[in-house]
Amino acid sequence: MPKRQVGFTLVEILVALLIVLVGLMGGAGLIARSVQQEVEAYQRLQALNLLQDMVSRINANRLVVSCYSAGANGLALGHGASNPPACAQGSAEQRETADEDLVQWNAALIGSAQQNKSDESIGAMIGARGCIQQLDAATRQYRVSVAWQGLNETSAPSDNLTCGKNQYGDEKQRRIVTAIVRIGDLT
Repeated sequence: MPKRQVGFTLVEILVALLIVLVGLMGGAGLIARSVQQEVEAYQRLQALNLLQDMVSRINANRLVVSCYSAGANGLALGHGASNPPACAQGSAEQRETADEDLVQWNAALIGSAQQNKSDESIGAMIGARGCIQQLDAATRQYRVSVAWQGLNETSAPSDNLTCGKNQYGDEKQRRIVTAIVRIGDLT
């Protein structure tokens, strides 16, 4: 009578466990990647909302549009930026509106609407910066940009998009959305 083999079932169980473990690790990796992509999409949506907010504010107060860009020098707000300079053009109401618009946009860029238990601002994108640049004074053309730090490296933005440049370690992690605003002369 042949001798019965023992232990073969144990090997089958170990192989099955190994296959299940590899599948679970793949699933966990897929979930982690999905969460990263969700955060990237959320940050982009926030940036687009902030961009449209400032474009709307500029269009609503177009007579003192140069106050928003601090003249030809351009203006950077958000993480690592100082408070915006006071506007010196237009009527008192227009200046006050421009100053308040910039203060509110700066607060939104640093995420001050949401804070953690330590009173740290956490309601914005990672390292969010907003820039308003005068492109052409004669045609009253301005570029509004919002830059932030992405989670993964992609291709670096164009060199002429300077908002947030060299602020995030690697340029391949810098994300930026822009809009060109042209203010017509209605006089």
